Amino acid sequence: MGRILSVNLAVPEPSPAKRVGITGINKRPVDGPVAVRAPGPKTTGLHSGLVGDQIFDIEHHGGDDQAVYAYAREDYDWWAERLGRELPGGLFGENLTTTGLDVNGAVIGERWLIGSALVLQPTFGRIPCATFQHKMGEPQWLKTFTRENRPGAYLRVLEPGEVRAGDQVRVVDRPAHGVTVADGFRAYMSEPDLLPKLLQVDGLPADLRETLARRIGAG
Repeated sequence: MGRILSVNLAVPEPSPAKRVGITGINKRPVDGPVAVRAPGPKTTGLHSGLVGDQIFDIEHHGGDDQAVYAYAREDYDWWAERLGRELPGGLFGENLTTTGLDVNGAVIGERWLIGSALVLQPTFGRIPCATFQHKMGEPQWLKTFTRENRPGAYLRVLEPGEVRAGDQVRVVDRPAHGVTVADGFRAYMSEPDLLPKLLQVDGLPADLRETLARRIGAG
């Protein structure tokens, strides 16, 4: 059983990495409960699953299949040791910083019960982008992040509710296919031979499924 270490909402800041010019990747912990609901379609809905959060690059982020982003404190600590710098929760742009939960080892399509009512479902790993590279300021950060296969998990909202620091996270259902967030990320980013197996997994984002089908067809 895991726990929510912090709930993080965007503090917008300028970003030259994309033409949008502003980013919500900078997220800071907040006190008290935060309401979570399905935000709707990526470009026309509410964008983030957390009330009070902000997403600006709505072409590539947010929407029902990327409603919430979770990253484990244990993975932050692993990175901090290798990068030789402190990495506070929210730096990677996650809404939920967890502890005691294997986020990358989550099976795509499993169900997380957070607190007493909120149910979230891992959909895929976070694909690193130019904004992330600029935010981190580490040489070849995107390649490094991809190679180490610790992407954190995007989640969809199955049952709305509230989340706050200290809430317990319980995995209440786990599909038998066994394909994890880390497995999917590795297949998508660096091992195309695994894509046909990935395409068979229920619970993938619809746009990702279309991309996989095109890539397999082109191959």
